[in-house]
Amino acid sequence: MVFGSIEQVAEELGKAHYIADRALATVVFLAYRLQKPIFLEGEPGVGKTEVGTVMARLFDTELIRLQCYEGLDAATALYEWNYPKQLLHIRLEEQEKKGKEEIERVIYGPEFLIKRPLLEAILSSNEKTPVLLIDEVDRSDEEFEAFLLEVLSDFQITIPEIGTLKARKRPMVVVTSNRTRDVHDALKRRCLYHWIDYPSFEKEYQIVVTRLPQIQQELAKQVAHFMQKIRSVDFLKRPGVSETLDWASALITMERKHLDEDVVKETLGCILKYQDDIRRFREEIWADPEKRGGYLQLVESDG
Repeated sequence: MVFGSIEQVAEELGKAHYIADRALATVVFLAYRLQKPIFLEGEPGVGKTEVGTVMARLFDTELIRLQCYEGLDAATALYEWNYPKQLLHIRLEEQEKKGKEEIERVIYGPEFLIKRPLLEAILSSNEKTPVLLIDEVDRSDEEFEAFLLEVLSDFQITIPEIGTLKARKRPMVVVTSNRTRDVHDALKRRCLYHWIDYPSFEKEYQIVVTRLPQIQQELAKQVAHFMQKIRSVDFLKRPGVSETLDWASALITMERKHLDEDVVKETLGCILKYQDDIRRFREEIWADPEKRGGYLQLVESDG
């Protein structure tokens, strides 16, 4: 796969069942040509992580994922020594009366090194350029973020017992953030930035029919319209595209061809994930016939 134009990027993403607007296709194209990381921000469930997985499929290469979380440190993300295996080998070597220097040369060999995602991405580039997905970087601590800056700058690391390891080719990097905290500008400056917003009605409809081709057209339009309406409410957690697809899949499983009041009540847990949001929806919206009707319309006009 060689991206020759922005139009080709959008087309290939579409073939991989990822509906991208031109702005996102442009960022992916430039990241590929300039060999720069992509920094994707947006609300949870809008398709940020999927960009990395789709790129790995398009280039038929390995996807290496680093899931960030509070307390993540360099050792966990980079490498660790297999201490139990080293100790066992030391005992065996001592029984053969080998010297300390000889033992150290053996136990600090590659077979005792546990490669974590960042080191794996550096070493994998010697064969075929992988896609490194650094997911939800905003969940990590600022100390880890500073460490990540160094890795993304040079893609090389120094292991005291072995030496410096450097990537032959820069991995394709996708960094995602849900904005639970502000990520430092220094990290963003090293990347091509793009904000993925909630989709428009037309885009969401296309996503549904592309990912779920077996869905009835009328139902797909009703689902897309319903999701557009429900996101206008200031819930604790607005549903993303992932919830749209989960809900549509559930409706297909239930053999529904259109939305009605009963099926919405039965499947509300596919859309809203907090009890306070569900209670608010039922009391403030679903209890009002006029508002309820507004959520279920859009059959005659667009069908």
